[in-house]
Amino acid sequence: MNNLKNLERLQQLHQLIVKEATGSPPQLARLMQISERKVYQLIEQLKDIEAPVSYSRVHKTYFYEDDFDLQVTVSVTVLKDNELTEIFGGSYFLSNKIQTASFMQGSILS
Repeated sequence: MNNLKNLERLQQLHQLIVKEATGSPPQLARLMQISERKVYQLIEQLKDIEAPVSYSRVHKTYFYEDDFDLQVTVSVTVLKDNELTEIFGGSYFLSNKIQTASFMQGSILS
């Protein structure tokens, strides 16, 4: 779930940057209800994907120096146990049985 939350925050940050309505890093942290450190981490993540993010001290906002668009799409599919077994070739099923067997025997299997 942390990855989903991170993607949501990146999308929210992107929308604020596009509007040039981020405010200063402390203001942005309060607005997004995250720590200032997390703000800097999100900015770095945007830069890692080559977003042309800069900060204007005059306007006290982050902005994009060039056109940049970020579209986050998440697709979640719930799988049943038998579908997991088919996908992973039984490895999911096998690992569960080994864990159950080791618990019942009171020992750790290698």
